[in-house]
Amino acid sequence: MNLQGKACLITGGTKGIGAATAIEFARLGADIAITGRRNDAEAKKTIAAVTAMGRKCELILGDLARPEAAKEAVDQTIAKLGGIDVLVHSAGGLVPGGLLELTPEAWHTGFDVHVHAVFYLCRAAVPHMKAKREGSIVLISSSAGKRAIRTNVAYQAVKGALPQLTRALAFELADFNIRVNCVAPGVIRTAFHDQMPPEVKENNLKNRIPLHREGTIEQVASLIREMATNEYVTGETFSIDGGLTMRIC
Repeated sequence: MNLQGKACLITGGTKGIGAATAIEFARLGADIAITGRRNDAEAKKTIAAVTAMGRKCELILGDLARPEAAKEAVDQTIAKLGGIDVLVHSAGGLVPGGLLELTPEAWHTGFDVHVHAVFYLCRAAVPHMKAKREGSIVLISSSAGKRAIRTNVAYQAVKGALPQLTRALAFELADFNIRVNCVAPGVIRTAFHDQMPPEVKENNLKNRIPLHREGTIEQVASLIREMATNEYVTGETFSIDGGLTMRIC
């Protein structure tokens, strides 16, 4: 898919991986809608970066944990950009705690943002993609969705659900030339990892990540771009983690 003139909705696009993806897509000529919870300095910075390249950038405020907000994000994208060609679901965040520490509310909210939002976003976007017989959907999983860690059980569960949801949707939508893929980042230097203790970072770099370095949001965005544009890839989950999940020990 050539992104020139395409309309792209990127949830969680005000910062981090989502923002880097918005900027990368705009570099290739796409018009962008991004979702976020607030019009803060990070959102303004992303909008400025996109519009500086001569592309549109619409900010849609809302909490993607709410079904009506997911539908509204798609509806506003279509109204403001004239359609929807690419959907990237990057909204979400850590859901900390083990089985006995998690509250039921935190458990359900994790699924609402990471998994249930995909259902409502796709229900709203897919009919428009079907009409064009072209579309690309990219979901964001995690290394924690592929391999177990000792805590954050809800985060592992929701991220682990996304590769299977990717396969299911890809198979269902293939006849309409709508491709669905997933990206599973490892340790990427974003605000998500700001609270990481120094000893954990040191262990990551020395022992856990074979390439001995953290990834960048731009590297993840380049893989998302490839999933959006490569017209012969669907149903796949691609790791970008410096080799973190490839080995036994």
